[in-house]
Amino acid sequence: MLKRAVRKQRQTWRALTSVRQFPRLSSKQRHDLDAPLVVTLTSYPPRFAHLAKTIRSLLDQTVAADQTILWVAHQDLASLPADVRKLEAHGLTIKGCDDLQSYKKLIPALEEDPDRYFVTADDDVYYPETWLQALVDGARAHGGEVIAGRVHEAQIDALGKFVPYQDWQLASDRFVAGTSDTRLFPTGVGGVLYPPGAFSPQVMDRSLFLELAPRGDDIWFFWMARLAGTNQRRANLWFDIIEWPRTQKVALFSENLLGNGNDRQLRAMFAHFGPVP
Repeated sequence: MLKRAVRKQRQTWRALTSVRQFPRLSSKQRHDLDAPLVVTLTSYPPRFAHLAKTIRSLLDQTVAADQTILWVAHQDLASLPADVRKLEAHGLTIKGCDDLQSYKKLIPALEEDPDRYFVTADDDVYYPETWLQALVDGARAHGGEVIAGRVHEAQIDALGKFVPYQDWQLASDRFVAGTSDTRLFPTGVGGVLYPPGAFSPQVMDRSLFLELAPRGDDIWFFWMARLAGTNQRRANLWFDIIEWPRTQKVALFSENLLGNGNDRQLRAMFAHFGPVP
């Protein structure tokens, strides 16, 4: 336990050093995908204090995205700190949108132009400089699939339902699902690349996703990809998740995992759509 804590401290120190030296990379590779590549994320005021650090890591990648967009609810734009605004000079685009909670990371971008590669990221995590490269490499090698930096492996029962979330194989090292009765489930914290045409048209049904999975955008995007016949695959990438100190009292992760929020939302999806595609 002590060794793990010391290791975590060292990793956090290295991450902080990296973002303090921003910008570090003066030369970047082209992604060479067949459509524009957009990194997209969202945030809200309780996390604004650490947001600039995450965005610096997203901008300091060995592969250049065509655009990096931060989506913020209209009413929160005025609260953005100066250190985030300064990153507009380094390629960040800031856009206001309706307050769709965590769905702001992707839904407004899809509504704007769905024919792009989208890479979603969380707003409180450090992303190492080769993170985007690994996702793009996966997209090149496995065209048309969702490529995730981190996945869980979930079992499907005889009725086509997910088994309880606590029984999933978390942070799986599999690149693809092991059997026909399992699914790889991308987690947003590792970053997820969605190719053009990855989702069922229902993906943008605001009233439905806010009813069935209001706090589970990962669940919604997983299901919408499966309905479209799109498979999920883990990228050839492994990095320890380094989160900046949280400023909110209750994390979404805690509510969903410890409060069984994921299971409630998965049951709602099953009730509406039937067996896991």
